[in-house]
Formats: sequence, C-alpha cells, structure tokens
Amino acid sequence: MQSKVIIQGLRIYAHHGVMPQEQKTGTYFTIDLEVEADLTQAIRTDDLQGTLSYADLYSLVKHEMAVPSHLVEYAAGRIAKAIFTQHPTANAVRIRLLKENPPMGAECQGAGVELHMRREELL
Repeated sequence: MQSKVIIQGLRIYAHHGVMPQEQKTGTYFTIDLEVEADLTQAIRTDDLQGTLSYADLYSLVKHEMAVPSHLVEYAAGRIAKAIFTQHPTANAVRIRLLKENPPMGAECQGAGVELHMRREELL
C-alpha cells in the first residue's frame, strides 16, 4: 500500500533569493508537502511508529528553510533529500515551494517550483 502524509499551506519566513536584498530582508514562503510511504502499520495499529510524524516533517522543513539559498529549486531539493535521508520509509516526495509576492515587477500570490522526486532519483 502506498499512501501520503500531507502538510498543506505551511508558511515560513526565510531568506532565499538571487538578489542581495532578498537574502538580507527575507520574505514568506508557502510550502505544500506530500510524502509517499507505506502507512499500513499505522492504519492497522494506531501507532505513530508506523507513519511519518507531521511534527517531524515540519521540523525538517523549518531547518532546511533556515539555510539561505539563491534558488528555491535548491531549497526544495534539500528538503526532499533530508526527508529521504531521515525517513527511510519515504518513497517519494512532492514539494511545492512558493515565494510570496516575489520581486518580479508584478503583484502575485506566489512564484516558485514544484518538485516530484522518488528516492532513487535523489540519493
């Protein structure tokens, strides 16, 4: 069985961007995360050991977002790699990382990337 643990609409203040001002002042980022894993044990036993903890995933995302990067692609890739490294039951990760109101000369809710990565593609 393959199922997903999902965190949607996570909002974190971070310092990612190509322009020096972006890295200095920072801005909010919105993150949607799906981690594919076999959740059969959690479904059968009601035991946290059989799933991926939302709190653990949040801590991991928060830690990686605290490390400044020029590109959101790089930050998203680091998050995916950290998930695979720290959670051996994770088989695939989908992460959407959007910079709120980026400096591109137009108003928008967010711009960024969405990565779909399988364990074997990243490690």
